[in-house]
Amino acid sequence: MKRFPLVAGRTALACALAASVVTAVAAPALDDNARRLATQRTGNGSVASIVIGIVEQGSEPAVYGFGSVAGRLPDGDTVYEIGSITKTFTALLLAQQAASGVLKLDDPVQLLLPDYTIPAWQGQAITLRDLATQTSGLPRLPTGFTPPDMANPYAAYGPADLQAFLRGHRLARKPGASYEYSNLGFGLLGVALSAHAGKSYESLVRDHITGPLGMPSTGVALTPAMRARLAPGHDSAGKPAGNWDFDTMAGAGAIRSTASDMLRYLKMLMPAAVGSPYALAVQRQRPAMPGTDIALAWHLSELRGTRIIWHNGMTGGYASYAGVTADGKRGVVVLANTSFPIDDIAHAALVSGARAVATVALAPDVLASYTGKYQLAPGFVLSIQPLRQGLQVQAKGQPPFDAEATARDEFVVAAVEAQLVFKRNAAGSVESVVLRQHGQEMPGKRIE
Repeated sequence: MKRFPLVAGRTALACALAASVVTAVAAPALDDNARRLATQRTGNGSVASIVIGIVEQGSEPAVYGFGSVAGRLPDGDTVYEIGSITKTFTALLLAQQAASGVLKLDDPVQLLLPDYTIPAWQGQAITLRDLATQTSGLPRLPTGFTPPDMANPYAAYGPADLQAFLRGHRLARKPGASYEYSNLGFGLLGVALSAHAGKSYESLVRDHITGPLGMPSTGVALTPAMRARLAPGHDSAGKPAGNWDFDTMAGAGAIRSTASDMLRYLKMLMPAAVGSPYALAVQRQRPAMPGTDIALAWHLSELRGTRIIWHNGMTGGYASYAGVTADGKRGVVVLANTSFPIDDIAHAALVSGARAVATVALAPDVLASYTGKYQLAPGFVLSIQPLRQGLQVQAKGQPPFDAEATARDEFVVAAVEAQLVFKRNAAGSVESVVLRQHGQEMPGKRIE
């Protein structure tokens, strides 16, 4: 054995259940635009509840609640699924091992899993760094991933399934060559670290992160106390959604938490102590998406002239975001119990000065008219599908983002500060799109 070092019904009382701050001393202010967006989204029924936690240097943390959970305002102790933010916990477990010298980032994954057959590229092995930086060459999900219960897709995917997939998989490119977001890769990283330590993933997180940081309401399994404060989930259409359970893929998205606990977690990055596992976790490793680099799980971007460190998440009934400014002055967590975009709220809360964007509701048939694939450049294809009140946009090898309508044929992708403008032909059919981002325009024809 290796030793490790050291959400309920929809809101109907928007006025009565307006934002409330849960702290008494020196509370960090909530940006007006973030407040407006959270009030609008819970008030119109798009999201059942939202909590926004803020921590700043030299002040007490604050949590602002919007909407309703079982008829009450959510607060810092309300429990939500945090989805892919779990990946930052998995990466921190690796950083702890690497900072102590127990493991090296460039150790082959095969070294930790001798009973597995890990695919390689022309003799080049997948390393722990490759997994933690989303550059392993493994796909987002295992090929042929067909869960028996789509409402709880990861619950039945066990060790034998993972071993069988890896044994038969052939990499399409060299590990480390390019970024491709992979839940499979982080699930494998969690399995490798657990095997190396001789402990379950849940135990590793509890023993080496949540326990030492004093995060009693954060974990993989819901304790009775956590379940009593759980905000029941809702899908993107606002219908009740069950919780997601994870077996082998736990390292990719299994954790539940609260705003208060997550602020304790973010505080360790504000700024991270030099030489600590936290500093290693947020140290730039490789390029990721345009304008974005990746550390160990954490993404590094610029938002309105401010460098930020962030990760978001989404499950079948929840959405989440956690981020800090790179100078360590401010940290924000946003949790919601509806699978609906909240990154724009988080960005407004994290870095003030966001332009207020008025969104509009489009009819389902209008949203459906944008469905398809659009080729903006060789190898750069946007896949677009409708949501209840917007679109989901995904480029190959990148995570999906949500777009909200600002007018017919015009959408804003707040998470990456981009705009989509669709063009129609004389018959009224959508035939192309223009992506506007960072002062540039990139047109693309509809190919499907």
